[in-house]
Amino acid sequence: QVQLVESGGGLRQAGGSLRLSCAASGTIFSINAMGWYRQAPGKQRELVAFITSDGSTNYADSVKGRFTISRDNAKNTVYLQMNSLKPEDTAVYYCTADLRGLGRYWGQGTQVTVSS
Repeated sequence: QVQLVESGGGLRQAGGSLRLSCAASGTIFSINAMGWYRQAPGKQRELVAFITSDGSTNYADSVKGRFTISRDNAKNTVYLQMNSLKPEDTAVYYCTADLRGLGRYWGQGTQVTVSS
C-alpha cells in the first residue's frame, strides 16, 4: 500500500507563515518528482511547486519569492514553506508524488485559509 499524508494546514492572517508537510509511506523504493498543487473555490487546480530527485525546483509565478519547496529523501517527505501569505493563497493544497515503478499518487488535501 502507498499513501501520501499532508499536514500543517490551518488559518493564518495575511503576512503570516505556514509549513506544509507530506509524507509518503508504504512499499516505496524510490520517489522521483514531488510537488504541491492547490485548488481555490471556483478555480481550477494549479501547480504551486515541484522538486525533482536531484533537487531541481520550479514555482508558479504567483508564489515565487514567498514559497519554498524542499524534500527529505530519507524520510520520503516533501515540504512547502509558505511565507508572506496572502488571502489569494487560500485553497486546498494537494501533495503529489511520482513513485518509481508505481506511478503518480495524490494526498487527500489540506486546507489553507488566509484572512485579510
